[in-house]
Amino acid sequence: METSKLTPAKFGGYAAMVFVGLVIGIPIFWMLSGSLMSNRDILNPNQWLPSTPVWDNYPDAWNSLPFARFFLNSLIITFFGAGAKVVLGVLCAYAFAFLKFPGKNILFLVVLASLMVPSQVVIIPNYQFMATTIRNILGTEDNWVDTYQGIILPSAATAFGTFLMRQGFMGLPKDVLDAAKVDGAGHFRTMWQIILPMAKPIVVTFALIAVVGEWNEYLWPLIITNTDNMRPVTVGLRLLNDTEGNNNWGIIMAGTAFVVVPMLVVYTFLQRFIIDGLTAGATKG
Repeated sequence: METSKLTPAKFGGYAAMVFVGLVIGIPIFWMLSGSLMSNRDILNPNQWLPSTPVWDNYPDAWNSLPFARFFLNSLIITFFGAGAKVVLGVLCAYAFAFLKFPGKNILFLVVLASLMVPSQVVIIPNYQFMATTIRNILGTEDNWVDTYQGIILPSAATAFGTFLMRQGFMGLPKDVLDAAKVDGAGHFRTMWQIILPMAKPIVVTFALIAVVGEWNEYLWPLIITNTDNMRPVTVGLRLLNDTEGNNNWGIIMAGTAFVVVPMLVVYTFLQRFIIDGLTAGATKG
């Protein structure tokens, strides 16, 4: 029976994994530990664990600002924002993968080119559209500033999701699609009954990426909202920092846990779909 030898390549791989694990894990550990510390413990450079857990940091953080409303806003924004991205991404990916129409390749290059444009570049045009242009289009006095649609719509279409799922769709077996055509299945039936079940890992992967992206979005909600009634938890965390200043780091870290822990739970239970989906998306060039 051959024994596995620790080659330099394996050692380098293990060392890299340990390094990445520490880079990711230490800040999360410090956040959770610090959320149960007093300021005296946090400011002690030699202390990594609370001497006495301060459980009041969590209710103090929750009650210092309307975090219940922030959470509701984040859930609404994440559900509808990620849902719009997935639906539009699936439809566009199916069109680019299986339909034939003039200029398809050029249009797909335009989609890829949009990936190179930083989202910050379009913040001012998007705000101008939501604040002024939409009133002219709808013929009303109300704009979409400080509204759910104003937060969600500018990022509803995603080039990354279109690209990722298009690559995954193109890697599906062609004989199954040909059999669907022979049976007389239309595009929507083919997509719903054949493509989506077969491409479940790639679709779920992008759905998770979209959920995390919507949940963690900070800059655009900060700009487009101006009342606590519409702000998500990411903006609420910034307000908590402004409220507590530099005097209550335990409360601030407890507020940070409110934002981070839900996504950690999501990743923990659905991480296998991410691996399968990204692998599927890389199988077809």
